[in-house]
Amino acid sequence: MRNILIIGIGAGNPDHMTVEAIEALNRADTLFIPDKGEEKAALRALREAICARFIRRPDYRTVPVDIPRRAEAGSDYHGAVDDWHERIAARYRALFETELAEGETGALLVWGDPALYDSTLRIMERVAASGLALDWQVYPGISSVQVLAARHRIPLNTIGAPILITTGRRLAEGVPADQDSVVVMLDGEQAFTKLDPAELDIYWGAYLGTPDEILIAGPLAERSAEIASVRAEARARHGWIMDTYLLRRRPA
Repeated sequence: MRNILIIGIGAGNPDHMTVEAIEALNRADTLFIPDKGEEKAALRALREAICARFIRRPDYRTVPVDIPRRAEAGSDYHGAVDDWHERIAARYRALFETELAEGETGALLVWGDPALYDSTLRIMERVAASGLALDWQVYPGISSVQVLAARHRIPLNTIGAPILITTGRRLAEGVPADQDSVVVMLDGEQAFTKLDPAELDIYWGAYLGTPDEILIAGPLAERSAEIASVRAEARARHGWIMDTYLLRRRPA
């Protein structure tokens, strides 16, 4: 039986590592580090910096994982994601078999929190379903949503009201009439620019927790174009961007 530790490493600041996550790192024989190419080299470098800073045992080793690109979704988003996950699972299985001996422990360092818009847990289920004898444990991390609220000094919810966490793809359908607080992730198309901005405030953040952090907040009608421009410039400069935002409906 091989064991895998799935460790949330926070949104970009190594200081956000929990004590539990650090102790889990130190139980791993091998760290599997995703490699998404040069455009996201900073994400790989942060994982490597976390290992160098927090792992006390001198004999740990790292193994790069070449993550395949997802095909363009087109009209079949779920099909494209399913195929992508299957290819990633196949790569993980091959590496677990060749790089981990029976009884050894590996670790996957997951950006943010493994339970929030991350597919590692679903991919691990695929690896286990393929017949490889495997067990895994999950260690939560500080998510970009938590950092966003902290940086803007706001609660995510209004008093006694719910929060909706959704994607840009779903937000394109509009802000639900019964929701006052909507957290949006994975919005590569800037769906907020296509909304009726009346009575909506936006709290936006990119590269949260990193030295490149950017924050913008205010009425959506006044900030929409600014955020789209700043986002495009930052993405061009870095080659990648991670951003999220909260839309808040102002009281009538």
